[in-house]
Amino acid sequence: MTKHTGQQVGYIRVSTLDQNTARQDAQLEGLHLDEVFTDYASGKDTDRPNLQAAIKHLRKGDTLVIASMDRLARNLDDLRAIVSNLTSKGIEVKFLKESMTFTGEQNHIAELMLSILGAVAQFERSLIKERQREGIAIAKTNGVYKGRKPTMTEERIKELRVKDEANGFKNRASLARDFGISRETFYKYIQK
Repeated sequence: MTKHTGQQVGYIRVSTLDQNTARQDAQLEGLHLDEVFTDYASGKDTDRPNLQAAIKHLRKGDTLVIASMDRLARNLDDLRAIVSNLTSKGIEVKFLKESMTFTGEQNHIAELMLSILGAVAQFERSLIKERQREGIAIAKTNGVYKGRKPTMTEERIKELRVKDEANGFKNRASLARDFGISRETFYKYIQK
């Protein structure tokens, strides 16, 4: 039986498809990475396809390399859970920006730093969201922000209600898909 020689696995995350990964690529440049997983998704939770693929790919003795903590998770609980889960399996987690590596060994200072830096990332995210809400409120007051255009016209809403009634108010998820809207949006239009 051959012993597993640890792989260096990179993980990159940007929030949207139109953002590029150049900054994170530059931080990982020069490292020998056996595999790199990239997500174009919000860090609000851990339900990201390539994060999950990276976690499944990693084996004992591997190292997960990430440009910075906020790329792995925006939520302190998620950050701690991911790091704890991986290190308990013998996988190192390395954050380049923070110059920190977590191995699973009891290191109270490292745990404290993870918690502090993770809390800072979570706090920063909440400030961004608050400033965004304030900016939208100001723009609305000034008549500049009109919000997103409705996905459904009055005609399509009537058509939706007719089809919902014709289906006997069943299979609503399928009907929502047919109209290209979420179930939440479907119920919003049905209840009006």
